[in-house]
Amino acid sequence: MKNPLRLGVAGLGTVGCGLLRLMEAHTARLSETVGRSIVVAGVSARSRDKARGIRLEGISWFSDPVELAADRSIDVLVELIGGDDGPAKAAVEAALAAGKPVVTANKALLARHGAELARLAEDNGVALSFEAAVAGGIPVIKTLRESLAGNRVRRVYGILNGTCNYILTKMQDEHRAFADVLQEAQAKGYAEADPTFDIGGFDTAHKLALLTSLAFGTRVAFDQIDVEGIEGITQADIEAAEDLGYRIKLLGVALETESGIEQRVHPAMVPQHSAIAEVSGVTNCVAIDGDSVGNLLLVGPGAGAAPTASAVMGDILDIARGGTSPYPFRVPAARLKPYTRATLGRHHGAYYVRLAVYDRPGAMAGIAGRMGERHVSLESIVQRRPRGAQIGINARGQPGAPTPVILITHETTEAAIRTALDAIHRDGHVAEVPQMIRIEPL
Repeated sequence: MKNPLRLGVAGLGTVGCGLLRLMEAHTARLSETVGRSIVVAGVSARSRDKARGIRLEGISWFSDPVELAADRSIDVLVELIGGDDGPAKAAVEAALAAGKPVVTANKALLARHGAELARLAEDNGVALSFEAAVAGGIPVIKTLRESLAGNRVRRVYGILNGTCNYILTKMQDEHRAFADVLQEAQAKGYAEADPTFDIGGFDTAHKLALLTSLAFGTRVAFDQIDVEGIEGITQADIEAAEDLGYRIKLLGVALETESGIEQRVHPAMVPQHSAIAEVSGVTNCVAIDGDSVGNLLLVGPGAGAAPTASAVMGDILDIARGGTSPYPFRVPAARLKPYTRATLGRHHGAYYVRLAVYDRPGAMAGIAGRMGERHVSLESIVQRRPRGAQIGINARGQPGAPTPVILITHETTEAAIRTALDAIHRDGHVAEVPQMIRIEPL
């Protein structure tokens, strides 16, 4: 049997501890799989005394992850610290510069510095593997980088954040308010105390940036993604979507257009009969459209200790076999194309619009006029009150309350619909900022 593969694990949080538990449970089987033993030779974390429920006896402790990365006692650095800079970036750079492969679950680091780190890995002839950085236990990175190498990818999209999908699922199934479900998600550990990174769409954007680069051979361009979160989704939107035959999901979408690559993260209405509409709870999914293979949908657990550790272990086993890709982003980093951003305002599609229209003469005529000015054609107009509400009576029991009105447009450009809604809001016909959600036919 070959010499053991010695790991240095930087970061002993949820995923780091999950990886050590996985290895302890499957040591013999893992060794048989690759023909050599895999051992943890060193670890690094902020606190040595913290109770973690894992065995660290006989494993060298390093207070500085950079020292761990450069130490001769390890062959591979497993970076599970997190963050787009600081110790995580320094440790990864130190390992690659020392000619050591790196396995990481750090989507933020790769979304910011992916091309730079890929070039460093290639220059030193070592692997930079990151299956666990996107969609947890779903093997989407390997699928794009290896299995679909013979395809020209036309579009990649999906549900990439379990926290948001959990919240929207609960709002749909249990008819509960956003704030109430968010509080429950925090109590269960699905959402952080400050949930902005998840519900604001930024976590999804980090992951989408990596998928875009792999799919289209462009430089990672996280700062070029148009991002909207789910904070503005109300129970009224959820109910309207259900009545119209849709469900609301937070999607990350990347596709190639004539004007460049379109990357966007936003809530979307998807048909109830579509496979993606059935993806519920904290589950993730990634859909890939290839010219030869057609449409693939990969579904599975997108976060958590065990699924993410499983993805990390898959990368480690590839390194142990000597079967890793020489190019982290499928093509040499020097050949990644400059990212050309598509003009999002030119995006064509149908839209759902919710307005709180003042009940007064001329209001609807004014709204229709503004839509007409921008050549926005309406498929339907529905006056819709919340379920259980009394017609013509507001929360204080007074008549004349703003009336919820739902508009469904025919295909139009995003620039046109946004300009029309801005004008409607300025005209004073509505009591609040109009809600707009894209309808994705999929």
